[in-house]
Amino acid sequence: MKIAKIGLILSAGLCAAHAHGQLVCEVQSFDFTPPKIADGTIEVTSDAAQIIKDELAVFEGNVVIKTRDSIIQADSANLRENGRTIVASGDVIYTDELLQVESLGIEANAELELLQLQSTDYKIRGINGRGGANLLSISTEQGVILEDVSFTTCPKGGEDWRIQASEIAIRKGKPFGEAKHTRFYIADVPVFYLPYFAFPITTERQTGFLFPEIGSTSSTGIEYEQPFYWNIAPNIDTTISTRFMTNRGLQLKNEWRYLTEQHSGELQLEYLANDIDTDLDEPRYFYRLSHKGKLSENWSVTADISDISDNNYIVDLRSDYYNQADTHLYRQAGLSYFSDSLDFSMFIRDFTTIGNFDDNYRALPEAKLGYSTALNDWLEFDVKSEMAYFDNRLDQRPDAFRLHVEPSLSIPYQRAWGELLAQVSVLHTYYNQDIVEPSTTVLEETVDRTLGQARLYGSLIFERPQDVANDQYMITFEPKAQYLYTSYQDQSNIGLYDTTELLTTFSNIFRGQEFTGLDRINDNNQFTLGATTRIIDNNNRELLVASVGQILYLDDAKLQSSQRDDNRSAIAAEVDWRVNQNWFLHSDIQLGNQTNKVERSSFSTEYRLDENRLIQLNHRYIRELSGEKIDQFGVSASWPISQNWHWVGRYYRDFERSRTTESFVGIEYESCCWALRLTVQRHLATRFNNDGFRDIDEFDSGIALQFVFKGIGSGSGKVDMLSQGLFGYRQPFVLN
Repeated sequence: MKIAKIGLILSAGLCAAHAHGQLVCEVQSFDFTPPKIADGTIEVTSDAAQIIKDELAVFEGNVVIKTRDSIIQADSANLRENGRTIVASGDVIYTDELLQVESLGIEANAELELLQLQSTDYKIRGINGRGGANLLSISTEQGVILEDVSFTTCPKGGEDWRIQASEIAIRKGKPFGEAKHTRFYIADVPVFYLPYFAFPITTERQTGFLFPEIGSTSSTGIEYEQPFYWNIAPNIDTTISTRFMTNRGLQLKNEWRYLTEQHSGELQLEYLANDIDTDLDEPRYFYRLSHKGKLSENWSVTADISDISDNNYIVDLRSDYYNQADTHLYRQAGLSYFSDSLDFSMFIRDFTTIGNFDDNYRALPEAKLGYSTALNDWLEFDVKSEMAYFDNRLDQRPDAFRLHVEPSLSIPYQRAWGELLAQVSVLHTYYNQDIVEPSTTVLEETVDRTLGQARLYGSLIFERPQDVANDQYMITFEPKAQYLYTSYQDQSNIGLYDTTELLTTFSNIFRGQEFTGLDRINDNNQFTLGATTRIIDNNNRELLVASVGQILYLDDAKLQSSQRDDNRSAIAAEVDWRVNQNWFLHSDIQLGNQTNKVERSSFSTEYRLDENRLIQLNHRYIRELSGEKIDQFGVSASWPISQNWHWVGRYYRDFERSRTTESFVGIEYESCCWALRLTVQRHLATRFNNDGFRDIDEFDSGIALQFVFKGIGSGSGKVDMLSQGLFGYRQPFVLN
């Protein structure tokens, strides 16, 4: 499938100077400090002055006229009626807090509160833009009105684009300016026309039409989306959009936002009544509700609820909130309480599964309660409890009620040089399972499981200052050890409701649990040994963190789901290294004990000179995952070619299948006031077939062309081009 897309972007921001041969643009601006004079007073200075009675004052040479709100510079000026009328000529420059205007002549009338300038060149404060107007009027009643006006962010002599309008009005007290009969020009060629549009001049919102979005893809055909913004109240607004697609029909989109002192949220709705490109007789839709709020100092509520009409909705129609590679849309809402000793939460957890997968369990609801208190200076008492009801849409799968209580006594001892923890716990879980008849499983309707657990954990911190190349660093060595014992009970009569196997990473080996959730708790009689080393600079910033660890099993596991082939786990290691201010590296690895082969590994390194110049390498390896081997390599890069040209690219290779999974390249030409972007990509198709399975053997390719007019609207950086596509770009790690 080939996809072609053409877009128009209006980009905000001032041109900035870039070093190392990158584009350098002169930022046009002006300073204005209001004169410190009394309101209603006019102060005039000049080389020569002549006053004729009280009717006329004539000033010649370097004339400067100051009021409380403005400054006028001119070659000559006449003041009549004691300053009520001012006429200035010559090289006139008018400056106030909003505008700086160069003109051949200016006339001001104090009684009408009107100022007019003819044949002007102007600059707008806070915007890297300029233009000209045949007539510029400033009045207390009307605000600023420019007639037969032009606007551009390009430097003089390089007007690659401009806006021409019959009138632009910036009215007093209104947050938006208005433009009439507006033509967009590239060079001297008109490319776009709007009879009317409003543009912001403050951060305040106002009801009106926004810039339309125009594009074309093979999936949607030619599409035109027109958003309308409604500022309902200072804390409530909505954007209503109509999106017409020649291949699919008319789609309605709506976004609501609300904000109070304690609550905030968004609601997105998308609806396509009849998709003419599919055989579906039902409408296609998407909705998402996101809410966060505080009920009091301790109580809070959250919600994140999404759903789509069919598996291919995101692939066919795109989404601003989900990626086409996503497999789940989460739906959850909950209530939480937090205090120094007591934590409580109750959630309803559900999700929409995209594709033909066995439906997972929903928690309707899930409640957790935790309590902690100090019995004396040495002994602490904690209790963790959880209650959940698991529901499944499939009739052949059992529903279940689960109650878990886990009291524990611990002796924590913490000092600057290390830590010691001794803890004993009782893990009691009760299940009531709704067995589906006729049953072919060994599940039992009622199950009581009680396990005992003892933990002894200790760690030490050794520090040593070290001078390297006249810089001082702190090097630490932090050995840690843990003994864990957990009793055994047969758990084959318990279903799997929220449980999956954990990976053998360094952070997981000290948990003592091989599974998420509570449906499987493995028996343990084991030692865990590990160590971490750090290099810390004078700013208390970690330059290197490296960790390695392994579990030593004293007994074979009795739990069937946790049986092992050896008396030691895989060796787990992790490294985060800030080599210098430009080089970063992250890696984690699990090395098999018996085979001495790598079971899992990931590697990422990034060379970054500045915001737009970077190279990133990634590799991921898994020896066995659901019967398949994963061996993938990726590279992403962003780099300037010359002063005006910039290149970005991304490439991912699957070595196991000997094929390219994604390739992406983008090139941009940028001047000081406009840019042109061309992106080409090819990646694995993610569309679902009629059986609900993703097609892993077909590819999609696409091309997109974007014009960027710098100076108005919203914009994005060059690296943002890498966010497009199947994988996208993200920084792989962050050190403090």
